[in-house]
Amino acid sequence: MSYARFSISTRYRKELEQQLRTAQQLGHLRRVKYLLAILAVMDQQSFEQVACVLKLHVTTVHEWVRLFLCYGTQGAPRRKSSGRPAKLTKTQKEELARLIEAGPTAAGYSAGGWRTPLVQQLIHDRFHVLYNVFYLAQLLKDLGFSWQKAKFVSAHLDEAQRRAWRQKTWPHILGLARSRRALLLFGDEASFPQWGTLSYTWARRGTQPVVETSGKRKGYKVFGLLDYFTGRFFYQGHDGRLNSTAYIAFLRRVLAQTRQPLLLVQDGAKYHTSAETKAFFQQQATRLEVFQLPAYSPDYNPIEKLWKKIKEAETHLHYFPTFAALTAKVEQALVKFANAPREILALCGLPAELARAA
Repeated sequence: MSYARFSISTRYRKELEQQLRTAQQLGHLRRVKYLLAILAVMDQQSFEQVACVLKLHVTTVHEWVRLFLCYGTQGAPRRKSSGRPAKLTKTQKEELARLIEAGPTAAGYSAGGWRTPLVQQLIHDRFHVLYNVFYLAQLLKDLGFSWQKAKFVSAHLDEAQRRAWRQKTWPHILGLARSRRALLLFGDEASFPQWGTLSYTWARRGTQPVVETSGKRKGYKVFGLLDYFTGRFFYQGHDGRLNSTAYIAFLRRVLAQTRQPLLLVQDGAKYHTSAETKAFFQQQATRLEVFQLPAYSPDYNPIEKLWKKIKEAETHLHYFPTFAALTAKVEQALVKFANAPREILALCGLPAELARAA
């Protein structure tokens, strides 16, 4: 059989590609390989190349091409296998759970997360057992897994640095604050855009909800400090760019409003660590001591939860026709939380790992 003769049978290509997508969605592994083999041979790849890539025997590829020429896109009619389908043993299920927890990359796949057809492929490759893709959801639930939205973790995250901060730096900061009766302030900034932010909302099935937007690429910035012990909230709005000058002006205002020593925990934003800001810290060293959070560790800063709560409650799915309307709405929310320290304390607890270290 010549490849040139076979390659002219491209009237089936669109139908084959559609069937391939359906088979991939349903997790029909054997049919996926069958269709991939036919498409590869259509693209002038040799039987040996196809067998190597798909991990098949060359005679299998020959047979599949013959069946395609005889029966078309459906292949040869197959009889339903008799007997009870094979299942994983208890030991194999435990090993499967460990493989899933380790992630697709550790198992040799390029995907970033587990989808059901990929789990089906994993079971077939490792244990030579073929599960129906619709049964796998129940199997995974029985093993303690659930369908969840993934989250990003920075590739620059330094776990050793985070561990040292948890075990040494944080207990040291906490001890200093208690011994000096100081305010222990976690600082950060937030931006509230006039063009609006989206969130989940109820809507009739099949009809996507819409939210009006101004389209103005302008945001209202807020500097914030949160006291770890009392929930006291310091803030200052800013309608320009965040920079060292504005940050220093905010800190001067906080110093003027307090009498206790201040221990400030901040992240590594450029205006937090600039030469101008460092010079200000040296000038205020008698009352102000500064500590840096580990890089890429917003989960260690409780004020992040406050920003999230304000946006969820006050700005998500809202339309702001003018910048003044946005500013008024944000300021109203800030005043509300500034007068509710107990709510802030309940909302902005530290992660369990920091609480244990404390």
